[in-house]
Amino acid sequence: MVQYFIDGGAFMWPILVSLVFGLGFALERAYSLVVSSIDSQNFFKDISDTIDDNGVEAAVELCNDTRGPVAEIFHAGLSRTHRGLAEVEKAIQNAGSLEMAFLEKNMIWLNTVITVAPMIGFTGTVVGMIDAFDAIKAANDISPAVVAGGISKALLTTAFGLITAMIIQIFQNFFVSRIDRLIFDMEENSMKLVDQLYELDSRKKGKK
Repeated sequence: MVQYFIDGGAFMWPILVSLVFGLGFALERAYSLVVSSIDSQNFFKDISDTIDDNGVEAAVELCNDTRGPVAEIFHAGLSRTHRGLAEVEKAIQNAGSLEMAFLEKNMIWLNTVITVAPMIGFTGTVVGMIDAFDAIKAANDISPAVVAGGISKALLTTAFGLITAMIIQIFQNFFVSRIDRLIFDMEENSMKLVDQLYELDSRKKGKK
């Protein structure tokens, strides 16, 4: 593999840099998504029970002690219950937008690597083919031995560029799938929380 890298010529270095660049952001996204992951169903149950047993303030404290986007959204909504349910819904929507932006942060750089790495490889291919034709012109001979070096260089840069793009594409697809799941959990549990707060408000008004 090292020899293939050397044989590929100068264009192999920017491809390697793009691979390292992409893997760096992939690791950052993986860590962020792991940190953001909680059992949202159990968390909603805990919040619901806390609201019923100890009130909204205790639920806010539970959100403070829990990591992840669902907890952040719940905290934004519950901390504004004194302003009315309309403000709660608005706060949840705003917090949801911020958390979605956080989950999708740096995904653009993975897309950049997926796009740029093959382009660098194709550029190396063009340069390799130019070298091959220059060799033919200089030798005034079209024998395989004359053009083999340039063609090999061209094929190697294309291959490594495509391999880099495929590796980063796998990470990106996994992250997109995981982000979609987290967003679905946020929306589902946010609706359940708002419904519970409306029920709680109705019970309070009924007692009056």
